[in-house]
Amino acid sequence: MVRPYANPPNQAAMNILQTMRSILTSFIFTISSLIVTALLPSTALAEGVPQTQLSRTTLNAGMHLLQVQLAQDFEQRQIGLMWRKEMPQNEGMLFIFEQPAVQCFWMRNTYLPLTAAFVADDGTIVNLADMKPMNDSSHCSNKPVRFVLEMNQGWFAKRNIQAGYKLTGPVFNK
Repeated sequence: MVRPYANPPNQAAMNILQTMRSILTSFIFTISSLIVTALLPSTALAEGVPQTQLSRTTLNAGMHLLQVQLAQDFEQRQIGLMWRKEMPQNEGMLFIFEQPAVQCFWMRNTYLPLTAAFVADDGTIVNLADMKPMNDSSHCSNKPVRFVLEMNQGWFAKRNIQAGYKLTGPVFNK
């Protein structure tokens, strides 16, 4: 006698496959959501709001004292000076990175014309780049650096501060 095809083992396998498919779909959705969230700039949440409450330090450029905000983590560096309409002449923002690397900056959503000073660990300015507002052109350091100091455009030129000039302050190695 021929027995009819038995369903119980196939049904169990189908149940396992359905469960695995459900788990995999949830996992893919969760990972996709995390990736999208990570790729969206945090400024989408605070669009149009400048960050002005970062911690500050004082740097010296010879006899000139600079009051600079410190952009120390990814989110702070990503927003930078976006959305600012004005900035006092002796103020700026110092971007601090974990490791020296060629750093490149652009001016998306940045209304102020700025000069970026790419600065070595000891405070020596490697190179300067004038940057136009609301522009996506990249401006990069000539060699790996951990620091980038953004000031109002012309601040360095008016004081005859050029590549090779040494800034001092608590963040730089002696």
